[in-house]
Amino acid sequence: MKAKTGFALREICGEQIMVAEGKENIDYTNVISMNETSAFLWEKVSGKEFTIDDLVKLLVENYQNEDESPLDPNAVRADVEALVQKWLEAEIVEP
Repeated sequence: MKAKTGFALREICGEQIMVAEGKENIDYTNVISMNETSAFLWEKVSGKEFTIDDLVKLLVENYQNEDESPLDPNAVRADVEALVQKWLEAEIVEP
């Protein structure tokens, strides 16, 4: 998969919002708001090829806290799959 060009993540009024850049990407019917985790992933993969496994690895490595039990990669994978499906539906990534 690859994030489509012409989209940028911007902070607007404290919220992470996906902003379309260029006439070909303008769709005022679909505003894409991202939470901290999805914004983190977007920033890491923007402009690069990536897989679901890549996203799972990023989350497990970056949100692992030494004081807590390890993250369950299977639970993380289910969340990542749901997120990627939303990105595909919003047409901000290409399969």
